[in-house]
Amino acid sequence: MAYLRSIYARNPYNTHTLSPARILKRLPFTLPHLKKLCATAVAVLTLSAYLVMQPAALALDMNQVQSAFQKMGGNPQALADWQKLLKDAKDLPINDKLKRVNEFFNRHIHYATDWEVWNQEDYWATPMESLSKGRGDCEDYVIAKYFVLRELGVPDKQLRLIYVKAKIGGADSTTQEAHMILAYYAAPESEPLILDSLINDIRPASRRPDLTPVFSFNSEGIYAGVAGDAQAGPGGVGRLSRWADLLQRAHAEGF
Repeated sequence: MAYLRSIYARNPYNTHTLSPARILKRLPFTLPHLKKLCATAVAVLTLSAYLVMQPAALALDMNQVQSAFQKMGGNPQALADWQKLLKDAKDLPINDKLKRVNEFFNRHIHYATDWEVWNQEDYWATPMESLSKGRGDCEDYVIAKYFVLRELGVPDKQLRLIYVKAKIGGADSTTQEAHMILAYYAAPESEPLILDSLINDIRPASRRPDLTPVFSFNSEGIYAGVAGDAQAGPGGVGRLSRWADLLQRAHAEGF
């Protein structure tokens, strides 16, 4: 969450008028980040190639996932519930998959700040980390939903993690806060459906006037805005260091 707030605070412009290069230029990257990116570049490129080779579902290594979860000290029942979700939702129509996944994580993850969970200002948790803790903030809900939907066969191109400015208290509120949601696109030109930790209802974007999108991303890259037919900007996922790091750690867990 702090990472999102820093993007919000450093962007005094109307982000809808910015080019991909100008939006990415305003992300909080410094020289220390470059060292970290260099250290993980090979791993990220390897992971990106792996994801590209998967036409739909991820190649989930359940033994590796279970081992990682057990090492984290998670509640075995939470893992059993998660595995049941994968089994029960596998052959459901897409709208039912979205509903099941959205409700599952909204129920199994309780909101808490990164200070409360991880004792640090900002941390993007892997799906197993969030499930084992049973707590997380907005991006942790989104990340967990994204990986499960990928495992359930939803193509990456139909999913976007979206950074938004959320009006807290409704569309008429003057209080805005950095927030993250997950969007599903039935087709590139379709209006996206919004999966959110703030509400259980999955609504078209036009019915969420409390959210103002800034930029979006998935494992294919980073996009200025949220148009389903938009092309990813240059530089790949490495331009968003926390996301690149998260993909690498999730891959190590078996995703």
